[in-house]
Parts: sequence; C-alpha cells; structure tokens
Amino acid sequence: MRKITALTSGFNQRVVARICHLENIQNEWRSDLNFIVKIEDSKSLELLLKLSEAGVNNVWPMARAKEILSSWAWEWVVTDFDFVFDGDVVATHDGMNHVHVLYREADSHHTVFLTNRCNSNCLMCSQPPTRHDDSWLIDEAIEVSRHIRDNPKNIGFTGGEPLLLSDDLKIVFDTFFQDHPMTEFDILSNGRLLSDSTHAKNLLRDLKANVTWMIPLYGHVEYLHDFVVQRYGAFDETLLGMLELHSYQQLIQVRTVLIEPVLENLTELCEFIGRNLPFVREVALMGCEPIGFALANRDVCNTDLRKWHSSLQESVRILERYRVPVVLMNMPLCVLPNSLKKYAQKSISDWKQKFLPECDGCAEQPDCSGVFEWFDPSKELTKLEKIEVVQYA
Repeated sequence: MRKITALTSGFNQRVVARICHLENIQNEWRSDLNFIVKIEDSKSLELLLKLSEAGVNNVWPMARAKEILSSWAWEWVVTDFDFVFDGDVVATHDGMNHVHVLYREADSHHTVFLTNRCNSNCLMCSQPPTRHDDSWLIDEAIEVSRHIRDNPKNIGFTGGEPLLLSDDLKIVFDTFFQDHPMTEFDILSNGRLLSDSTHAKNLLRDLKANVTWMIPLYGHVEYLHDFVVQRYGAFDETLLGMLELHSYQQLIQVRTVLIEPVLENLTELCEFIGRNLPFVREVALMGCEPIGFALANRDVCNTDLRKWHSSLQESVRILERYRVPVVLMNMPLCVLPNSLKKYAQKSISDWKQKFLPECDGCAEQPDCSGVFEWFDPSKELTKLEKIEVVQYA
C-alpha cells in the first residue's frame, strides 16, 4: 500500500476520499462521498470557500504549501501533487502524517486489503499475519468501492486470509459487485475454510460476479504442503475447498511459490494437479517475494532459479500434457530459459516493481516483470543480466 508523506489537519478519524479536480467537482459530487480537491492558488480556494458556505461540507482542499490554505478553517491536506492523481481513492487521519493511496485509477493492478489475520503461517509469507482485530478494514473496503468512480477491468481481494471475514466477506462481495458490475474480481485465499460445505454454500451460492479464486498449493502430498504453510491438515482442507469451489462453478488459479522445498518436488506437484485437478483455470508458478517471512527463512526461500531450469521446463511440459494452462509470475526474463519466456507475465504491481542497473538497455525489459522494490542484489542468489537480443524459443 502506497504511503504519501503529508501534513493534515481536522481529520479526527480515518477518512476515505476521492481525489478530484475542482473544475470536475460539479460532475462528480455526491452527498454520500468525500472529496479532496487540489488547490493551486488563492483563487481556487475562494471557489471552494463558496461551495462550503453553500453547505457543501464533504469537499476538502489539498495544497502543496500550508500558506495557500491560510483562510480555510476546516479539514485540509498538504502534500506533493506528483504522487496523487485525479480519481485516486485515499485514506487519511491526523495521526498518520501521510495519506494511504487505497486505489490508484491509473494502475493496471488494483488490490483491496481485507485483513491481516490468517489461519496459515507460510514460510515465505510477504504479509506476516497478526492477531489483532482489524475488522475496521471491512468498512473501509466498502468505502473504497463507493469512492471508485469507474469500472476497472480487475480488482483483487487479499489479506491475510479473506475467508476469516465469514459473512462480512459476502457483504464486501455484494457491495463491489453492485458498484462495479463490469469488473472481474480475483480473491487470494488459501481456501481452507471452504472445506466446510455450509460455509461454502453461504458464500458461493448465487455468487453472480466473475470471480477467480487464487488458491496456493505447495506439494503433492500432505506433509509437503503442510510444512510450507506451517499448519497440520491444511493440504486436505485446501483440496476440499477447491472441490467445493468447483462444485459452484468457480474459476480457480492454483498458485505455487517457488521456494526450495517446492522446487524439489515441483514435477510431482504438477503431475498431481494434472491428474486430480484438471478443472483449474490455470497454474501460476511464482517467484518468491523477498520480504516478510522470506527474510527469516532465507535458507529455503532464497533460491537461484537458473539452477532449476530443467525442473521448471519439465513441470510446464507436464501441465501442458494435461492441457492445464500455466503462467510464470514475478520472474525476470533473464533468469528463465528461452523456452519458458513465452509463459512469463509482467505480474509485479506497478508500485512495488523496479529494475536494476544491470537492466539498463536490456532488449527484453519492455516485456519483463523486473524485480520487487525490496530485492537486494547483494543478498539474493538470483542475479540479473542484460539481454542484448530478444530470444524466445
């Protein structure tokens, strides 16, 4: 989640608002939404003051300098305009000294964070779970949905484990589906709680939107998967959850993060998927994000994918033989054999993607996912190298 340094005043509680140009406020304004408008000079502030005097009390100014807002007596924000844009949805509070960008309209990847609680404890989790009550995120997610002004192509829900929201997850779904009927939705979930058929029925029955469930699977036998997620019985619950999803005709993407214990048994896992889960929409083989628990478990999470080329190639062949589509995510093209580059996606979200100096002038950079912002080349076994000529097999 982006944090933009800011000075704020008057926001006694966390508030969600849409960024809007002052000249567009008459077209976008609704009494049930909040708006923050960019104020460049005293003339713009005078116009906003007139709106306030007319009873419009849900539109607040944002300026580059506090001095511009000297005649404004209510809520205001001071921050750099270069980091917030028209149509963005932000949250702010006087105690934060920043604004959170909850939705950036220009992004190609949109994610709504629902909880930091989880019933697994994965070795490479990039968002280590906590136990504190964060149910306020449910109300904030609903506010985000109401403040988004368009129908984005895709929105993803993530956590933590969203299924822990129980009935509240259905409320979040219904809100987003109603507000954005043309949008496709993804939900990143371990699927374990769907092994309860009653829970699955309550959530999935009459689910009308186009939803893809992204379910992780890390081994073809229980002890492998359960070791990676650090929960006994998780393998059986995950499979039962996927079968429930399939019974309600839900789309499933199986996700597999490529850490060492997974890579050691990857071909067996892909064979298992092809034989037993042929209904999945696709399998995503994913590079490990070097943050969170992955830093504490570097002995199994820090891998050089070049050493696993033959296993990756054989695993893809197995899935293709079973006609299960496969994609490669979060992997720079230079670490893949030419035969697999066509499966790679630019999957790292815009705000946490970067390229290293080694990437300068690389012929494949326009199609490459790059690396995560927190990728430290001095510590990671995966080394990047410039490619002079595009070579796809």
